[in-house]
Amino acid sequence: KLEGLKTIAVTTNGINLTRLLPRLKEAGLNAINISLDTLVPAKFEFIVRRKGTNLSSKATVLILAGMLCLLYLQVNCVVMRGFNEDEVLDFVDFTKDLPLDVRFIEYMPFDGKYCCFEIPLGQK
Repeated sequence: KLEGLKTIAVTTNGINLTRLLPRLKEAGLNAINISLDTLVPAKFEFIVRRKGTNLSSKATVLILAGMLCLLYLQVNCVVMRGFNEDEVLDFVDFTKDLPLDVRFIEYMPFDGKYCCFEIPLGQK
């Protein structure tokens, strides 16, 4: 641990978190940002580009880590029109009683060096 350092955080999609969490915690990790854009297993596999990922293990990690208050937890959810905007209330319901923060982030269309001029969610 480095003197004067108050927070050691990681941002992850959670795929390897159950395996790595004990060592990360031992190394001083005290905050996790979990990127979770969907609660639907097929959509999650599409986003992370890996078949066979177990979304339920992510939910278990969220619940266990939060309930044990081992770490500060934050869930980041990028809301995308036509993909997951119908899940916002599901996220609220899933996390409302857990000791964590959920941040809904507006999709920022960007393709390489150039902005994609699509209409973001919430605008007409």
